[in-house]
Amino acid sequence: MHSIRRAVTRTVAGTALLVSATACSNEFLQVTNPNVIDAATVDPTSGATTLALSAQQNFATALGWMALYSAWFTQEGNISDTFPTRNEFGYRTVSDLNSSLQSDVWAPISLAAASAKIVLDLTLPTPTTNINFARAATFRGYAILMMATDFCTGSLSSGPELTTAQMLDSASYWFGKGIDIGKANATTDGIALANAALVGRARAKLQKGDAAGALADANAVPAGFNFDMRYTDDANSRTRLSNQIYNFTFNRPAISVAPLYRTTDPRVLFKAPVAGIPGSQGLTTLVGQDAVPGGFYQQFKYSGFASSMRLASKLEADYIAAEASKDVTQQLTLINARRAANGQAAYAGATDATSVLAELFFQRAFEFYLEGKHLADFRRAPAATPGVTASGAAYFKPGYANTGTQTCYPLPRAERDNNPNMKTP
Repeated sequence: MHSIRRAVTRTVAGTALLVSATACSNEFLQVTNPNVIDAATVDPTSGATTLALSAQQNFATALGWMALYSAWFTQEGNISDTFPTRNEFGYRTVSDLNSSLQSDVWAPISLAAASAKIVLDLTLPTPTTNINFARAATFRGYAILMMATDFCTGSLSSGPELTTAQMLDSASYWFGKGIDIGKANATTDGIALANAALVGRARAKLQKGDAAGALADANAVPAGFNFDMRYTDDANSRTRLSNQIYNFTFNRPAISVAPLYRTTDPRVLFKAPVAGIPGSQGLTTLVGQDAVPGGFYQQFKYSGFASSMRLASKLEADYIAAEASKDVTQQLTLINARRAANGQAAYAGATDATSVLAELFFQRAFEFYLEGKHLADFRRAPAATPGVTASGAAYFKPGYANTGTQTCYPLPRAERDNNPNMKTP
């Protein structure tokens, strides 16, 4: 736990503090930083729960940022923000010097992974059943998984640069720990974490191309399972504790529902712009915003700062199983079940494997809208993933560069510069 240490500042007396040497001692001149924890004062048994829950919250915070930026990157949402660093995500030409890449995307997900590792490095009682280990392993797995799906390469704990495959293997390892310990814990929370980790490992295996492993894990997820990340409406800490998609829809209107999703499908709720009302951007814009062609379409999937965000579910497991099976009949069964559940007629398109996979991904796009999963789909099966602007095509707003060729984010230059085990290209 090298990052948990005691910080003591020794102040040198000067003209502002006229005290004789005989009137003071070293203790008087020592100031303890209240924001840094002394490792010697941490009781692993009683403090582990707080640390594990903090790691879970760190991931919840990171998930909101990751879902927001990947939505811009894959055109789930159009950017109305004027920030150049955010528009770089929209036209997929993200510089490694992009300050938003570092502060909003890389830093939060790195913190989530690192804070979970702090718990996993503790010596705790009954380690094979300890709920804190189950929680930390599950959320370390998810943090690394999202690094693997959204970044082109990664790094953990100032280690060497890792490939996507290496990160996916690491995520699967920690998901395995979460599964085993959560099941052995056998409490309601333990089982929920185990099942969340099971979905996560199925996703990681699918992303790596291990169809058989993904299918086995997905089929093992129990019917009706759902795991949400919860948020709160705390006006003093909305960046950390609240739903970021809602924050960037209503507090700073910066993400507008993209044209593909402006349908009557109940899975993507939105409000169309109203002419002349600034907040809707029908005819006018707010300070700090670009005009969005066609107006600002407010998403209503998340209706408040405290709106939960789905992390893992049996529904996702069903989609993973259908894709991994490579069985057109199984895929069509799920497609038609989901179309019927959402008020659509049965699929009437071509039934060759390529066409059916494209329809499966089309349904997936609406199913998991703004949940931070679409970028993984794009990297895994770009030809089947709908709505992503083609490389070289015009950006949806005039005055910006055409869409670039990136399919993932570069590591921030700050990570390379500050990591002794990584070289700068």
